[in-house]
Amino acid sequence: MRTKGLYARREPTARPAPSARHTWRVAALIGLGATAYTAWVLEVVLSTGLNPIEAYVSELAAQDRPLGGLFRATDFTAGLLAFAGGLLALVRLARYPACRRPWAVLGWAGVTLFGAATAADAWLPLSCAPTADPECAARETAGLVPATHQAHAVSSSLAMAGALTGIVALTVAARRYGWFAPLARYGPALVALELLATVWTLTAIALFTAGRGTWALGAGRRLQVLFVALWLGLLAYSVYRDRRT
Repeated sequence: MRTKGLYARREPTARPAPSARHTWRVAALIGLGATAYTAWVLEVVLSTGLNPIEAYVSELAAQDRPLGGLFRATDFTAGLLAFAGGLLALVRLARYPACRRPWAVLGWAGVTLFGAATAADAWLPLSCAPTADPECAARETAGLVPATHQAHAVSSSLAMAGALTGIVALTVAARRYGWFAPLARYGPALVALELLATVWTLTAIALFTAGRGTWALGAGRRLQVLFVALWLGLLAYSVYRDRRT
C-alpha cells in the first residue's frame, strides 16, 4: 500500500531549465547596454559644438562640453549594463560544463572587459576637445593636460580591445557550436565592417597625432561605435531567441 501524508514520496516538479530562466536577463542587460551605447546620436538634434565628421565620440563627454554630463552618464550606463550582462553569462557558463566552450568563454570575457572599460571612460573624461580646440590639442601634445587624458586613452583602448574580442569570439562560437542562429548568420558581416572601421579609425588617429589633419576621424570612430552597438543588439536578440534551447 502506498504511503501517504507527511512521508509520502513526492515526484520532482517540472521547472524550466536554468538557461531558460536566466539567459533572458543576459539578453536584457546586453540589449539595454547596446541602446545606451548609441546615445551619441543625440548630437543630431542637440547642439554640442562639435563636428561629427572630425571629432572623437569621447569629446562629447569632455568636461568643457555643455552636454558632457549627459554623455558621461550614458557611457557609464552602457558600460555597467554590458559588464553585468557579460559577467552573468560567464557565471552561467561556469555552472554548466556543456556551455564552457573556449570561444564562448573568451567572447563573454571580452564583452565583460568592454563594459568595465566603457564605464571607466565615464569617470576619466577628457578635459577639453582636441579636434575642436587647437589650444587643447597643443596642450595635449605638450603633455600639459590632466592625467585623465592618458588614462582615458588606456580605458578606451581596453574597451575597444574587449569589444573586438567579444565580437570575433562569440561570432565564431555561434557558427562553430551551432548557437545563436541570428548571430551566426549576420555576425560575420558585422565583424568585417567593425574591422574596417577600426582600421580607418586607427589610421586617422595616427595621422591626427602626426599633425596631418583629422582624415574624417569622427566619422570612422562613429562607425566603429555604431557597429559595436549593432552587434550587441544582435547578440541580445540571439540570446533571447535561443533562451529555451
